[in-house]
Amino acid sequence: MGTTPIADERVRERIAAGAFVLVDKPRGPSSHQVTAWVRDLMGVPRAGHAGTLDPNVSGLLWIGVGPGLKLLPMLLELPKRYVGVLEFHGEVAPRDLARVIAEFTGPIYQTPPVRSAVRRERRVRRIHRLAVIETQGPSVLFDVRADSGTYIRTLAVDLGDALGVGAHMVELRRIGTGPFTEKDSVSLSELADARVLADQGDASHLLGLLHPISEVWREFPQVVLREGAAGAVAHGANLARGGIASISRPFSREARVALVDASGTLVATGTALYDSAEAMKVSRGWVIDSDRVLADPELYRLAWRERRGPKTQPQS
Repeated sequence: MGTTPIADERVRERIAAGAFVLVDKPRGPSSHQVTAWVRDLMGVPRAGHAGTLDPNVSGLLWIGVGPGLKLLPMLLELPKRYVGVLEFHGEVAPRDLARVIAEFTGPIYQTPPVRSAVRRERRVRRIHRLAVIETQGPSVLFDVRADSGTYIRTLAVDLGDALGVGAHMVELRRIGTGPFTEKDSVSLSELADARVLADQGDASHLLGLLHPISEVWREFPQVVLREGAAGAVAHGANLARGGIASISRPFSREARVALVDASGTLVATGTALYDSAEAMKVSRGWVIDSDRVLADPELYRLAWRERRGPKTQPQS
């Protein structure tokens, strides 16, 4: 086991194509430690995670291997769902709690905490749903669905401040990322057992725990590329309006999108420089900034060269 590559050809092909493991992280280890364990269990040289969970927070942690590493930023875009327990530092009337819960549903301002790894600038995050499940004295069991990058501990403190009594987080668990829930996840012990079975010749369970990258990128708007544009994007070019064959659904400016060829194969990911309606009207310049190429450029080499045409020789 350990860092030894997995022998089963189906698993090796899945990893080579890019895959994710959705781990149910326990309380205790850091996200980096869990990622290292998964890396060793999968027998791969590198692995990365999306959406760091503090050591004392449990729940869903996405870990990418192979080309899946390139799609980790897309996972960061998906909204997250948590359940947790916060404790107020004073008595709170039910009607006051209901009022503040309503006030904090929707766009809110947040400043990342001092210990965060990002720049401490005030920013807007949307709370899609904030509900009280149960109260017991000063303790409140709550359910929240929020934009990625929302600091739930900060939210708990802000709720206490808004009520004038103060509050802190007691316990927190991530139970959803976009459409993915706990039923899609695996515990570390189950993953280890699946690796043992794979080493004994039965890799079917381990294969079932590896989410193909298509499960993730299909959650985002898909921009279908014309043939020549697919070749250009595969070789690192940005996308102009003329290279768009169709769009799966509307998107906003700065949205992350999947750039696919006519067969539905992911070529690259990108960031929209215009919303979808505006992009279809742009006559010159780039409309999508392609950032991570997933396709093998060699597969598009001939079409790319034919599109460019032969080089002309200078006249003597």
